[in-house]
Amino acid sequence: MAEVKVKVQPPDADPVEIENRIIELCQQFPHGITDQVIQNEMPHIEAQQRAVAINRLLSMGQLDLLRSNTGLLYRIKDSQNAGKMKGSDNQEKLVYQIIEDAGNKGIWSRDIRYKSNLPLTEINKILKNLESKKLIKAVKSVAASKKKVYMLYNLQPDRSVTGGAWYSDQDFESEFVEVLNQQCFKFLQTKAETARESKQNPMIQRNSSFASSHEVWKYICELGISKVELSMEDIETILNTLIYDGKVEMTIIAAKEGTVGSVDGHMKLYRAVNPIIPPTGLVRAPCGLCPVFDDCHEGGEISPSNCIYMTEWLEF
Repeated sequence: MAEVKVKVQPPDADPVEIENRIIELCQQFPHGITDQVIQNEMPHIEAQQRAVAINRLLSMGQLDLLRSNTGLLYRIKDSQNAGKMKGSDNQEKLVYQIIEDAGNKGIWSRDIRYKSNLPLTEINKILKNLESKKLIKAVKSVAASKKKVYMLYNLQPDRSVTGGAWYSDQDFESEFVEVLNQQCFKFLQTKAETARESKQNPMIQRNSSFASSHEVWKYICELGISKVELSMEDIETILNTLIYDGKVEMTIIAAKEGTVGSVDGHMKLYRAVNPIIPPTGLVRAPCGLCPVFDDCHEGGEISPSNCIYMTEWLEF
């Protein structure tokens, strides 16, 4: 007599337990999970049961459905954003999610179109609607003056978008940079002269001539010559141009954690120096001194072809 094989069906899991487990997985992976992740974590759950649970969570507004290169992603919905997007259709929610994922660097409308697979006319309509609700804003980028990037309304644009302290309405403030350059060097020169006048031994004089970037930053802030708030990183950028010009040298020392001006147990110190020989023309190239070197490229607001400083240097 032939043996009869009986397939044992696993007991149906509680739908609420499945939904709770999916929510837990989404909380563990805030950037989103794929259906494969859910399947690996719950291998005993049938595909139909997973689909029912996911669709229910989507309909209740507890999950967001995103698209990625690897397929669909399920991400837990922020309750605050859920309230903002109340009454919006799925296409508007999708565009909002794409812009939200871009963070404070923003995203071009072309990239929104690529990620959403929506027609450009529909995207423009959605963008205008979201802007009118003050959910997103358009910001002009220094990388391309005629283009705008979109980000959430309450975000402060990244320096790569605005150009930081060196730009005003997308115009590079060359005079402002030059004034900062002169004042930083003047501060270090004064400190070096004070050290020489102390008449102490050469080693003490040399050590006394150094100043931290925090000291230089504090001096510039007290001068009140900047209309925008400068960071220590901004001042270090200016100090780096002085280093490239051969006017300043830098050293790094160990510092106790919590010391003002220290980063990861290290501190940068700067002092004015007198160059032994004049720097060569190649060393004095404007590219080596330019604080916006990373933003310089053909077709951008700043490019080698329209740089007046490069033209003057070549003529020299």
